Amino acid sequence: MKIDTTNMCSHLQKKLFEEDGVYNPVWKAMQKDGELTAVVRSRQLHIYRNGKKIMVLAGKAAPKIIREDSLSELLPKELLR
Repeated sequence: MKIDTTNMCSHLQKKLFEEDGVYNPVWKAMQKDGELTAVVRSRQLHIYRNGKKIMVLAGKAAPKIIREDSLSELLPKELLR
């Protein structure tokens, strides 16, 4: 999966792409799942499964789970408050 990172928050880029980033397991899972797509909007990453939004990842704000999905289980529980 390839996404345009030019408008992505730098904090989000670090959390997503660096090996020790909290969202890195999500990024790796996205690479293996053909049903997922992602778009950068308002500096955040909006993730879709089969065209339906499942979550929004932000750099400094907490992630937003829109629909329960196996991908959301990869997020650290302390972030989901």
